[in-house]
Amino acid sequence: MSLNQQQMINTKIEFQENFERSGLSLEQIAADLNTTADVIADTLALNVSRIEDPWVLKNYLEAVLEQLGITSVPFTALVGDYHRHWFLNSRRIDKKKIG
Repeated sequence: MSLNQQQMINTKIEFQENFERSGLSLEQIAADLNTTADVIADTLALNVSRIEDPWVLKNYLEAVLEQLGITSVPFTALVGDYHRHWFLNSRRIDKKKIG
């Protein structure tokens, strides 16, 4: 599944809103996900080589916001159970592997 232009715009906005709500730095997220700040910045901008990376970051941000008691901005394109999307490597997402 690929996102159309409007879905890409919306998803980037949703990522940015949730990133800002988290109050975390790129470096902190990168440390938590065992990657680099550049990879996190690229993922926020949807500049990825693996389509699972945005799902990993989405799940991470939603979990952090829930722990903080902050309502997340709902994602409009990254929806549903990723285990049921045949085109995604759900094991990679479950391992929280990014980059």
